Amino acid sequence: MRRVVLGAIVVAVLAALAVVVAAWPRAEFIPARSPEAWAPSQANIARGAYLARAGDCMACHTARGGLPYAGGRALATPFGTVHAPNITPDAATGIGTWTADDFWHALHNGIAPGGRLLYPAFPYPNTTKVTRDDADALYAYLRSLPPVRQPNRAHALRFPYDSQAVLAGWRLLYFKPGVYAPQPARGADWNRGAYLVDGLGHCGACHSPRNGLGATGSRLSGGAIPMAGWYAPALDADDEAGLGQWDRAHIVQLLRTGVAPRGAVFGPMAEVVGRSLQYLTEADAGAMATYLKSLPPEPTPRRAGTPPPDDVMKAGRTLYAHHCADCHGTDGRGTGVAGHPAYPPLAGNGALTMADPVNAIRIVLNGGFPPSTSGNPRPFGMPPHSPVLDDAEVAAVVTYVRNSWGNAAPAVAAPEVNRWRAVPLD
Repeated sequence: MRRVVLGAIVVAVLAALAVVVAAWPRAEFIPARSPEAWAPSQANIARGAYLARAGDCMACHTARGGLPYAGGRALATPFGTVHAPNITPDAATGIGTWTADDFWHALHNGIAPGGRLLYPAFPYPNTTKVTRDDADALYAYLRSLPPVRQPNRAHALRFPYDSQAVLAGWRLLYFKPGVYAPQPARGADWNRGAYLVDGLGHCGACHSPRNGLGATGSRLSGGAIPMAGWYAPALDADDEAGLGQWDRAHIVQLLRTGVAPRGAVFGPMAEVVGRSLQYLTEADAGAMATYLKSLPPEPTPRRAGTPPPDDVMKAGRTLYAHHCADCHGTDGRGTGVAGHPAYPPLAGNGALTMADPVNAIRIVLNGGFPPSTSGNPRPFGMPPHSPVLDDAEVAAVVTYVRNSWGNAAPAVAAPEVNRWRAVPLD
């Protein structure tokens, strides 16, 4: 019997290894049109610089206070910490010895020179859609940067997630390389937006739910940002941040300035707008808006639970009048300055009525600013209220704004507030 069991185990292990080997490296190669595509010409470098900003590459590959693209930023995940690598053209510690084909394999296939599989904290499930021409332009730009000698830090992942074999199995289940395939019937504007949102911009890395192994789905239906303590709202649901009912011009305004008549960006999204989206051309921001407005709506809208207790709403109303009404208005419609958005409306604001109230709680506790952008260089911000309001008071005022002026959402309890009180912003 022992031999039978042992034989079965051996067969199972061999079968598993065969599957892993079949998945390794699961790659495809698309050649460049010519070496001119990655030549250090002014046009290639300028194009690559624009694409690097559109993809927000600096956000991960630059440590706080560090040199641009020199790596070192620690990215916390549920499986351990991943350290972003140096992608300056330093030969010893960066990508100075990489060829254009090496760079393509990393961006498109998630494979480093020598065959090492990259972890999907680098969003190659999205950047695989980037065209070879755009990859070559990015390569030309990165090769033009000043080389920075900064050794890469080893990842600190728990067993078995530190295993290349396990990563190969993950790729078999959740990753298939493939350049974006245009849909001619949709038109050039829509296709450009889809390419930027689903590919280079990797919006789904935050705005899609993740399963237990960290893989994202195909819908931009919202999800908790791992280890960050923020929720990226659904872009396909009107009761969250769904943009189907927004004016196209207001979506463009939000992407390029961080504020719009119907809302403003805070938290991680403020960094994305400040470092990346504000530099998009009007045409590219408009293309993204066209695509986002076209997303099929979430088929199962969330519903509010039991109406909050009267005493909680009364307490929240008093706190709102004292701390919030001067900026957001007694009617919750927000205020503007010289015809421009200043403080966003709370009435009808889907960011407040999501099932997960974490964003509203953290903004009340910690305050915040939209990003400083060329279109909104001096943003109006919100002060932190954690020093002056206790957990029950924050819960009351958040419950109040989630259930006033036509809003409806479940009440927030003091323990939910306490959970986030001590969580750092980054």
